Amino acid sequence: MTSSPLVSVCIPTYRGAEHIAETIKSVLAQTLGDFELVVIDDNSPDGTAEIVAAFADPRIRLLRNATNLGPEGNWNRCLGEARGTYFKLLPHDDLLHPECLRRQVDVLESDVEGEIALVFCARTMVNASGRPQIVRRYPGRSEGRISSRSIIADCVRRGTNLMGEPAAVLMRRDRAIRVGQFNAAFPYVVDLEYWFRLLLHGDGWYLDSPLVSFRISRGQWSVVIGQGQSKDFLSLVKHISLLPVYTVSRFDRIAAHGMARLNNFLRLIYYRLVLK
Repeated sequence: MTSSPLVSVCIPTYRGAEHIAETIKSVLAQTLGDFELVVIDDNSPDGTAEIVAAFADPRIRLLRNATNLGPEGNWNRCLGEARGTYFKLLPHDDLLHPECLRRQVDVLESDVEGEIALVFCARTMVNASGRPQIVRRYPGRSEGRISSRSIIADCVRRGTNLMGEPAAVLMRRDRAIRVGQFNAAFPYVVDLEYWFRLLLHGDGWYLDSPLVSFRISRGQWSVVIGQGQSKDFLSLVKHISLLPVYTVSRFDRIAAHGMARLNNFLRLIYYRLVLK
């Protein structure tokens, strides 16, 4: 591929052999074909790289880290390798609906003033075998533009990431370059911290269709049931509350403390039911 693609879909992977073929197929099935698919294997000890290499599509670039960089390092290498106008980070076990890229790109291409920093969508939660469980939507909002201030306040007050996991988000790459690298100071909410920084450079656009599938597996369960997620969320809220640009109120912080802990408890129950 000589010219720059419209979209860079980047898959940072480690020990992804079980699901990565299905994830790649979901990208290759997109109705929008102007993309590159960059897969960066973080020195996996399993057959991840061999599975990716078996795909013959010229839009796929397979890179392999000589040493393990860890999630933060590999996510940031994805940012550095991307060449597209738009950028999507896709975990190796999640899936894109065939219309995902087209629907999200259409929003950003129509935004001629560049006022939208990112577009995100509803997502279907699936179990390890890919069976749909529930659809997660942005509560109380219809499809369309949402101001950055409203999104940040909604996330803080509800104690969770309402924009979703990386697969659900498409961003402008030039905006990502301006924002900088992913920061793992808050490991369990590293994506939300980045979305917040992006929203300092424009509003969000919500698509109410479930255009991605987020896989729930036992490999993630140990993260979900621990206290790390709520603690990191509250640490992030404390961090942004000290930065006047975010305008986080005392009420927001109080709500965040109660809701983050409640959400952690509800996740524990839900994941026990899904993974039993």
